[in-house]
Amino acid sequence: MSSALLSTVKEIIQEVGDPLTKYFGNIEVTNNKSGRAVDVVTRLDRETENLLAEKLNKYDPTIGFCGEEFGQRQKSEKFWLVDPIDGTAHFVRGIPFCTSMIALVDRGEVVLSVIYNFVTKELFEAEKGMGTKLNGESIHVSDRPLKDSYIAVEVDLNIDENVEKFRQLRNKCIVLTTINCGYEYGLVASGKIEGRICIDPFGKDWDYAPGSLLISEAGGIIVNTGKSTYDYRNHNFLAVNKEVYEELTEGPDALF
Repeated sequence: MSSALLSTVKEIIQEVGDPLTKYFGNIEVTNNKSGRAVDVVTRLDRETENLLAEKLNKYDPTIGFCGEEFGQRQKSEKFWLVDPIDGTAHFVRGIPFCTSMIALVDRGEVVLSVIYNFVTKELFEAEKGMGTKLNGESIHVSDRPLKDSYIAVEVDLNIDENVEKFRQLRNKCIVLTTINCGYEYGLVASGKIEGRICIDPFGKDWDYAPGSLLISEAGGIIVNTGKSTYDYRNHNFLAVNKEVYEELTEGPDALF
């Protein structure tokens, strides 16, 4: 893959993301997709997606595009999967866990990812086979064992078996109730926390695909629950460091 493509995507996401900072904590909600507090939308979600689509298409019109706000615009085996403002509810409230996220999916595989926290100016990038970087510097997942781990968990606790699994996991590590934002993947990739686990979560493809490559390229392991492989369209997964993965999946007390 051309490094020029990654450089262009980084330029685009910063160019579009930086102007959002003046609205941080100072923007009105225009509607709510589900009635849940996390599913609010502002005019900037739509405007940002349109800008990203326009600029990415101008660079290479052969690559398709699918975004959270307007869905698929151009069908292709190779396409951009975009969340223009991930963590909109945080953005509205002035909480610095909001990002713009872009993943390039090629024949079902995430091959490039950029996540930009436009508030803190942290830019995470990953390319298949090329590692993960934060603001140009290589980063790596931690090597902490499960007992010393902080793990963000997104789980549907309306399902009885999930409640028991959540309870067992909480007894083995520090469980963080997910902040529902791509920024968490950056925290895992840079070794600040040890993982992110999703169990029947409420998100969509664009919520998870960009972060998956950050973690795998930073030396972490991301697999769908009960499998040894990862498909970004399957939202049940472990995205953790190697030590935690082994403890969670091996031996008689394995939780997954």
